[in-house]
Amino acid sequence: MSDKTISAAEPQSGRHQVNIASLLAEFYASTSTLATFEEVAECPPIYGQLLDHHSHMTVTVEAFHKDEVDVVVHRSRSVLDDGESVWQNDPLLKTDARLAIAERTVTYSREITLVTHNTGKVVQYGLVRLDPSTLGREVWLEIASGEIPLGRVLIKHNVLRSVERYQLWKVTPGVALASLLKTDPGETVYGRTALIRCNDQPAIELIEIVR
Repeated sequence: MSDKTISAAEPQSGRHQVNIASLLAEFYASTSTLATFEEVAECPPIYGQLLDHHSHMTVTVEAFHKDEVDVVVHRSRSVLDDGESVWQNDPLLKTDARLAIAERTVTYSREITLVTHNTGKVVQYGLVRLDPSTLGREVWLEIASGEIPLGRVLIKHNVLRSVERYQLWKVTPGVALASLLKTDPGETVYGRTALIRCNDQPAIELIEIVR
């Protein structure tokens, strides 16, 4: 595979793809604000260990860092059944309002980081888009609460699932990613795009970037 730099308007081709440009557009009008992405055939070994597999990243980073991780939801967005788009990164939004939004959500996306529980180290950035209709109501509402890493919720509820690793990416952080990952702008990191199928349906699209 030849190296390829992604642009925010570029579609992916071939089999069912996780469209990185479409995912980035959920939160970024300009991709470079977050980072520059260059598709690669493989990562350096330590990054390959973290990214080049078909397993949940929650499990992988916890094993690697020998610590549980907590999820920090920086912002999230629900598209409702009437087409309205609702942002939910307001800490003053009441629980009953959040539940009402979750019940009407047809597409949900969020931007997160995973932080080690004991040391508070930021170990992963994630951008997620999912279809709640592919998940049971209890599973979806627990994900929507933003309190537990997504992978742990799926494992906890024993959801029939498969994780498919798609592209690997060499990532040069822009201002936004550098701030979220607590790294320097321009410092090279690596990531992947992945798809989680739940009950044999494409359910969750992800961009996952590790330090």
